[in-house]
Amino acid sequence: MRKTAEKSGMDMQRNGPAPAAAAVLYSGEVMHQRIKPFGHRFQYRVFSLLVDLDRLGEANKLSALFSVNARNLVSFHEMDHSGSDAVSLRAYADDLLADAGLPMPAARILLVCYPRILGYVFNPISVYYAYDADARLVAMIYEVRNTFGERHTYVCPVSDGEMTAGGLRQSCDKIFHVSPFIPMQMRYHFRMLPPGDEIRWRILETDPEGPLLAATFTGRQESMATSTLLSLAARIPFLTLKIVAGIHWEALKLWLKGAKYISRPKAPPPVSIKPQTMTLEAAE
Repeated sequence: MRKTAEKSGMDMQRNGPAPAAAAVLYSGEVMHQRIKPFGHRFQYRVFSLLVDLDRLGEANKLSALFSVNARNLVSFHEMDHSGSDAVSLRAYADDLLADAGLPMPAARILLVCYPRILGYVFNPISVYYAYDADARLVAMIYEVRNTFGERHTYVCPVSDGEMTAGGLRQSCDKIFHVSPFIPMQMRYHFRMLPPGDEIRWRILETDPEGPLLAATFTGRQESMATSTLLSLAARIPFLTLKIVAGIHWEALKLWLKGAKYISRPKAPPPVSIKPQTMTLEAAE
């Protein structure tokens, strides 16, 4: 394991560029840490899929066990994210970025999400990375779902000062209800190491008094080889059911600890856009 000092400063350079392949896997762990009014922590193994939205046809040919827009042991369906078979996911993402003020379409858009396993999937969060022709990260799209069947998409262009040697630092107000035990008056702080040899997400949720919840995902890149898919499916079977069951099991434990239930408010508009002039807030 790397020392903490090694993780702070030159991670972008050490991690290397975004994967050149049309699709890769990232196997690793998800962790959630509730900080107040009481501590609560859980951690479990997962694997995520990264796909290049311009090369889905290539991705479809990488393994006999993986398909795009068709059934298989492991699969990826554009409509799980675009919401419609009538529009490509690339066109859907392009429209979101244009509405956010990007002056030209991204040269490359990568999506990191959970794949379908035997036809089933639930993605608490899916993350899009938009790059320009010089391979610079120019925008992020954070697509969030709750267990009530609702979805909200935060579109966040990358502003000056948000990219650092250690990764991307962005913040935005929470406007979408996710957990029945966390109120709406919160703010998200994203600390993201873009995909390379590894990927790291850290999402800190804060209220006016400070941090309330930290969620992380760390993963290491693996190929889409059939042997890799078989190995991951064997080591982490029923990925989707594990995620959904885990959400409800942890919610039960929070309730037993005395967490206050918060009724679900009316859903906001499906998309929100972070102004590029927003002041970057540090939250460690």
